[in-house]
Order: sequence, then structure tokens, then C-alpha cells
Amino acid sequence: MTGNASRLLLIAAVAAIPSPLGAQPKPFSHKLHLSLNLACTVCHEGAATSASASDNNLPAPAVCRRCHDKPMPIKAPGKTIVTRFSHELHLKLGNVAPVIAAAIDAGAYHLSTDGKPPPAALRASLKTGNACAACHRGLDQSVQVTPEAFPAMQDCLVCHPKIDPPFSCEKCHEPGKHLQPASHVSHYIDIHSTGKANLNKPSCAVCHGRKFTCLGCH
Repeated sequence: MTGNASRLLLIAAVAAIPSPLGAQPKPFSHKLHLSLNLACTVCHEGAATSASASDNNLPAPAVCRRCHDKPMPIKAPGKTIVTRFSHELHLKLGNVAPVIAAAIDAGAYHLSTDGKPPPAALRASLKTGNACAACHRGLDQSVQVTPEAFPAMQDCLVCHPKIDPPFSCEKCHEPGKHLQPASHVSHYIDIHSTGKANLNKPSCAVCHGRKFTCLGCH
């Protein structure tokens, strides 16, 4: 459903209600709002033209007042570890869910830090026609806002597979020591070289890629 069609549906639904819906319930339920067949951009109006990770793409109070006479206050989003990201650019790609699904099917999807393969629920959630849901998965079942709906780095690596830390990291993340895992202490190289570092390859692959060798860094 297009944004205009969703807006018309919302207007029609509101017009049929004799009075406002009252106070907006807490916690916020994406499941409830998506069940009304609303496009994501009906509430997140600025997402389609957002070209910066620092943009506030949360709904404005005026948007919530279309249905609620007492919308709950929405705090500005906090700073994330991603400092360079364009929703506008990514939305122009269309629905990338089939691309991520194909990577999982081909065994090219990066493993999580615990080495476990992608859960079956993740693969099932990619059967969607919603371009936003390709990366923000599970919102159709979400009854409260949690970080679970944010994309994982494994999703990014499907289309951005060239890994050359720290240079490739700095394309999306602010450069600095904070990019290093907690295990990378000041004497990490010495510990790693002696084999005393308690690491596993999937954990390393999150930052260094699926195919890496010692000589790639040393």
C-alpha cells in the first residue's frame, strides 16, 4: 500500500470515529498500528528523505494527534554506534528482503558471535513485501519498542562484504577505540599471538569477515 493510500485509509478511519481515540496506550505497539495496514512513512514521515544517522525519524506529536487526543510524549532517539547512514539511499533500493534471504540460503550470511546459524524465524520474517521490514524485522508482532527491531551487522554485510578494519568500519561508525571489542585490551596482540586469547572464529568474523587469515592483519 502506498503512502497516499495509507493516509486516505487513516483519514477515512478517523472520520468514521465520533470522537478521538483518547490517550495513546503504553507501551507503544507496532503490531496494533501495522494491523491497520498503514505504511511506515505515515507515522515516520521523514524517513524517506533522511540522509543522516542523526536525524530524528520518530513520529511528531501532530502525527499521533490524527488519531489520539492525548499522544504520549516521544523522546528524541539516543546516539547509536552507527553515525553514517542514509534511509533515503537504502529505501531507493526497494525491498532487499529477498537479497538477505538468498544470502542465508547460500550460507553466505555471517554467523552471530556465538557461531550459531541464523534462526528459522529470521528466514521466515524475510517473506515480506514491506521494504522497511526487510531490516526492521518483527515489528508486525512487536507490542513494545525494543532494540530487537534494529538491523544486525550481519544484514549490512550482505551488501557491504568488503571488510578491511578499521577503514571499512569507519564508513558507518565513528572512528576510535570504542570500535574495538572488549577483548582487544592494550596487550591483546601479545595474548592473541601466544594463543591465550579465548576467541572463536565466528566472533572474529563479525568484524574481520568470513574469510580472513593471520597474514591479513599481521
